[in-house]
Amino acid sequence: MASLTKSMCWEMVRKTRDTVDETAMVIFKKPASNDCYSERKQPEPPLCDSSDDPNAAWNITLQSCMHSLPTDTSARGTRWPEQWPERLSTAPYWLSNSQVGVYGKPATDDFAADNEHWSNVVNNSYLAGVGIDWRNVRNVMDMRAVYGGYDAMIQTPYHYPILAPCIIFFVVRFAAALKDMKVWVMNVVPVDSPDTLPIIYERGLFGMYHDWCESFSTYPRSYDLLHADHLLSKLKNRCKLLPVMVEVDRILRPEGKLIVRDDHETAKEVESIARSLQWEVRMMVSKQGEGLLCLEKTMWRPTEVEAATAS
Repeated sequence: MASLTKSMCWEMVRKTRDTVDETAMVIFKKPASNDCYSERKQPEPPLCDSSDDPNAAWNITLQSCMHSLPTDTSARGTRWPEQWPERLSTAPYWLSNSQVGVYGKPATDDFAADNEHWSNVVNNSYLAGVGIDWRNVRNVMDMRAVYGGYDAMIQTPYHYPILAPCIIFFVVRFAAALKDMKVWVMNVVPVDSPDTLPIIYERGLFGMYHDWCESFSTYPRSYDLLHADHLLSKLKNRCKLLPVMVEVDRILRPEGKLIVRDDHETAKEVESIARSLQWEVRMMVSKQGEGLLCLEKTMWRPTEVEAATAS
């Protein structure tokens, strides 16, 4: 172990040994520059090829090589992000207008447009217009997060519990009546969408990758509100909506809400499936080929007699 960490240019920061149970703890620190890599007598493990993307994180085969540290000051990872709360609404420094954003605009303009869009949607619709009592919402999942704009527009960090660092609480900031509400938020980036998870993290938000044609690992947590923005119509190219909706039914708590924004055809299909699951349709609006649905999972579950009759 010692020879390997030395060849990887790791520096031992601290080493302790417990004399009672004879366990040891060692803390290592990675180098802050590439100087050590060029001074190694034996380049093992080797440095990765320059074409290998160090930021690729989904379904990537592990390689026995190390990535050199970026030297370009505009590259991701060379600088600290903006301080909170500026980082929430500021485009990451490594985004530039030479890149194309998710919606086709230059990246920084795309980011700003997404921020403005969700500000309008949340203020003018979600907080008061869809019949949701936000005092009863404790945790939310954005099933297609893109830049995390929906999350960012209704939340700002409130508290980071020491004993549970992966759980982040937020406070709603656009409605005075909700300003003290704590909400746990999960931003999900579908695996067949552009990789925007680094931007979500850079904003100080929390998220993960997932393939919605597969089951979602929710243990031990379920959700009060799921938000699907133009997700389900894209899934229909790879899997059927019925099992996806059944998975949504499993994830949601009883009396939990699902907000769906999608094309009119998909919205009608989702409504039909929701009614078959005995969900309540709280709101449905269609405009210019687009549909907005607010659905509530009810307390209904089939009885033994109903299940036997159906089979």
